[in-house]
Amino acid sequence: MFEFTSIEQYHAQLREGKTTCLQGVEHFLDRITSALHLNAFTETFTDEALQKAKQLDQKRKDGGPCGKLHGVVIGLKDVICYKDHKVTAASNILKNFISVYSSTAVERLLAEDAIIIGNLNCDEFAMGSSNENSAYGKVLNALDETRVPGGSSGGSAVAVQAGLCMVSLGSDTGGSVRQPADFCGIVGLKPGYGRISRYGLIAYASSFDQIGIFGNNIADVALMLEVMAGPDDFDSTVSQKEVPSYSTQLKTGNKKFRFAYFEEALNHPGLDPEIASSIKELAGQLKSDGHEVNAVEFGLLDYMVPAYYVLTTAEASSNLSRYDGVRYGYRTPKPGLELTDFYKATRSAGFGLEVKRRIMLGTFVLSAGYYDAYYTRAQKVRKLLFERTGQIFENYDFIIMPVSPFTAFKAGEKIGDPIAMYLADIYTVMANLAGIPAISLPLFTHSNGLPFGLQVMANRLNEVSLLQISNLLLQEKIL
Repeated sequence: MFEFTSIEQYHAQLREGKTTCLQGVEHFLDRITSALHLNAFTETFTDEALQKAKQLDQKRKDGGPCGKLHGVVIGLKDVICYKDHKVTAASNILKNFISVYSSTAVERLLAEDAIIIGNLNCDEFAMGSSNENSAYGKVLNALDETRVPGGSSGGSAVAVQAGLCMVSLGSDTGGSVRQPADFCGIVGLKPGYGRISRYGLIAYASSFDQIGIFGNNIADVALMLEVMAGPDDFDSTVSQKEVPSYSTQLKTGNKKFRFAYFEEALNHPGLDPEIASSIKELAGQLKSDGHEVNAVEFGLLDYMVPAYYVLTTAEASSNLSRYDGVRYGYRTPKPGLELTDFYKATRSAGFGLEVKRRIMLGTFVLSAGYYDAYYTRAQKVRKLLFERTGQIFENYDFIIMPVSPFTAFKAGEKIGDPIAMYLADIYTVMANLAGIPAISLPLFTHSNGLPFGLQVMANRLNEVSLLQISNLLLQEKIL
């Protein structure tokens, strides 16, 4: 019987002849079929995945070189382009659209012998915190099917949580990898801005978006990052710095670290008391273990969510203007319309409610009468946040915070209150505003039986230390 615990364990079984890539793919296809009601996948590439598995098994049998991700079964969030496959951003406006190229991230996975098993459900155009805003319908949390898996990468999180693939890719604009990982009890990494090329990632807010990774352990996530990271001629915002060998640098030895936390974050009135007390208790334990743990003054917590939504909706308003029904995607069937009416009819029918809400908000904050009052001021907040974060990292290695103010909530509970839904991002948007790497670690269980995590943030492009401390914290939890 096929079992998967880690990529390292899987590769060892392949070398020893105890399993095959084909058996792995067949196992996950069976799992996907048995979990169709979770609605995690929008499409599976059944025949293609089986064929690729047979090719890899033959390659290994013939003694050919095996890539770092040889036979690793991966799911893609439906905002990441894969040539000759559908990519719809879970939106009717891109229904049945076939990608004409692959993203850089996907190209690099395939170059290392990965197997892409299918596309994963998400909030439309990655806009949402519950995965209830999808043209394909909502995704269910496998731990409690009455609850949401988080968003926008809910399908990607559930695919790993429910054992439907080995690892998966999501995207994180304001917490869309970390919050679903938190709700589903798995690892979710948002690398620093510029670490992974955004070429082939459907844009929501270009200065915030980053491809992220879901996995069951740090070693798998580190290996995925190692493969995908690095310079790319197709994305001018990618860092040109050398990519470390993340997978071989996870041990910390006896090194002691310096942790900062914000009193206003852990004592926030909207934070579940159990989440607050668990993180405070962990901070005390870290201090007892010889690490430095201090509260630092921050003062910008309540400004982050407003600044984030002003800036991201402004960028979304610009980015989504390309979906007009002229060149590709959905086109209104109404005949004889003038151009402006044609645009209105196409976009009104093609976009969902949440996407239309954010486009309108972004258009409003960019309008002549309100640009300085909202957009310019939000940019000033972002600059202050960037500077203050840099100051903190001059004296500390990490910032620790909650991921979400609460555990996974009931489906439909917040969908009618967009403000309450937006405020759920209070702890995650900081990393995107500042462009720093952040991770959600499944360390805790609430008295309601649901998991919740610790968020750890590191300085810009310092994923090595972030992965090291994450590995240490998860190992200590297991021990």
